[in-house]
Amino acid sequence: MRNLARRLLHDTSGATAVEYGLIIGIISLSIIVGMQSFTNQLIILYQIVNGYTTDANSKH
Repeated sequence: MRNLARRLLHDTSGATAVEYGLIIGIISLSIIVGMQSFTNQLIILYQIVNGYTTDANSKH
């Protein structure tokens, strides 16, 4: 039992996978947050362009 506990305490093979998983999670979260901000700005841009085209069409 002691040998098993000692081996488990010194085993770091799973730690690398966990670290990579955390890195991927952080990168994914950053991409999602960035895309939400980009999407909000794009919606505002489309609303502005729609307003300009509606104004231009109503003058003719």
